[in-house]
Amino acid sequence: MSWHYLKKSASVDRIVSRQLPIMSLAFNARQEINLPVKSKIERLPDYLLQQERVVGAMLDPKKLVALSQGNFRYTVTSFKVFQLEVKPVVSIAVANSEGNKLQMHATDSELDGLGLVDDFELMLDATLIATEQGLVGEAFLGVTVSQPPLLKLIPPKLLESTGHSILNGILLGIKARVGQQLVRDFSAWCIEN
Repeated sequence: MSWHYLKKSASVDRIVSRQLPIMSLAFNARQEINLPVKSKIERLPDYLLQQERVVGAMLDPKKLVALSQGNFRYTVTSFKVFQLEVKPVVSIAVANSEGNKLQMHATDSELDGLGLVDDFELMLDATLIATEQGLVGEAFLGVTVSQPPLLKLIPPKLLESTGHSILNGILLGIKARVGQQLVRDFSAWCIEN
């Protein structure tokens, strides 16, 4: 809230309060992945149909809850923003298409840790495609939110650059996990089936 002085007459000043506009913040990150597969490449499209297994290999299965066929709830690793602990929770829909593609997108999200923030929106769009060489994919992660009251003294540009760095770090962590875990899980699935 800011205060403005209005001159009513030469002898009387009046103070009027005015709400400052809520500052909206937006930041995003994008990562690509290319995972060569050395054997049984022809089975990759069938592997991608195992939605719960594939999503569990890509994300931390301890933080993933299957809600129904093709629908999951994922608690993103908590992180700190200027000494505040933040924990996003996102609902994810997963679908297969074109016989060789797995797509994920956020259907709902909520945020714990920044006080009263009711306009938080997390966007997630990820695609994983089985090719003749292996698996290729791309993930986009974005956030829009009003500047939380607890962080109102921090310049919006600084918050946005911090948010971008955090999202990029989250995607890099997922990319590292996918790079290590997904091909290994595919090999195990091939042996099991």
